[in-house]
Amino acid sequence: MEQVKFTQMKDGDREDYDFLTVHETEYAAGTADRLLKALVELDESLSGYQVTRLGHSLQAATRAERDGADTDWVVSALLHDIGDIYAPYNHDEYAAAVLRPFVREQCSWTVEKHGDFQLVYYARHVGADPAKREAHRGHPYFDDCAEFCERWDQSSFDPAYDTLPIEHFADRVREVFARKPNDPAVIRAGEREPLVAG
Repeated sequence: MEQVKFTQMKDGDREDYDFLTVHETEYAAGTADRLLKALVELDESLSGYQVTRLGHSLQAATRAERDGADTDWVVSALLHDIGDIYAPYNHDEYAAAVLRPFVREQCSWTVEKHGDFQLVYYARHVGADPAKREAHRGHPYFDDCAEFCERWDQSSFDPAYDTLPIEHFADRVREVFARKPNDPAVIRAGEREPLVAG
């Protein structure tokens, strides 16, 4: 069998869907490498900063690693702006959707909301609400998102910073995306890990 028999999903049978499951599983196994390739494409996205979007992402992940953050935090920092290319007006939600099945809920929530939290730094200059993060006050991960933005996101536009290369993070990305999707032992809903070791 090289293709399914149906032209409408409702007409598919067990053989068709077993065949597709094999192909989908093989394709999903390549997610990490597609994301690493997409990261490189960030070099072609929004310009005007002193570093490229790829440089910013690598710098954020480098800072996270040097702070002693665990793998979920490092990979989340690396991929937090992966949506800039395809979803510039909701890049944070896009990135969170990519990460959500494979990292701790704490990390995916932080990535999803970081756009709201970042406004505190620049909203007054662009006519936006610098207090937008306050809508999330009281959420268990509020302080984590504020610290993520302060330590790793807003500070990672420095061309003089000793940033690690993408190859340094590749195995961690592959490790995360090789996990069983939506595994409760990975998602750990409601649990928190410190951003900074010690």
